[in-house]
Amino acid sequence: MTPELTALTLAALLQIVQFVLFATPANLELGPGYTMSARDRPPSRQLSVRTGRLQRAMNNHFEGLILFGIAAVVIAVSDQSTGLTAACAWLYLAARVLYVPAYAYGLRPWRSLIWSVGLLATLVMLLAALF
Repeated sequence: MTPELTALTLAALLQIVQFVLFATPANLELGPGYTMSARDRPPSRQLSVRTGRLQRAMNNHFEGLILFGIAAVVIAVSDQSTGLTAACAWLYLAARVLYVPAYAYGLRPWRSLIWSVGLLATLVMLLAALF
């Protein structure tokens, strides 16, 4: 497996960890009556600030994971893995790991800077695949 696909697999596992980090307090805060329902109505209680941030960090990673997944698969399928693309893949993963606590604890401007590193790493991988 290429380093890019290994990083992609670990990023997918990170997404599961993020889901657990969000879902556990959300279930406690909203109660099983709401979380096990069809959610046709808004919850009667609000999520705490930190739980809301964990939810937004998780959703943000879903968005980033789509682009990173495309980059990693294109690099692997086209046999264009290089030291640069591997470094970018690991940089993306590291940025996403750091992003979770940065978002959960509201670390500004670090959260945005960390997010930018992950996006830039993905962009470099996509451009490397084209050139």
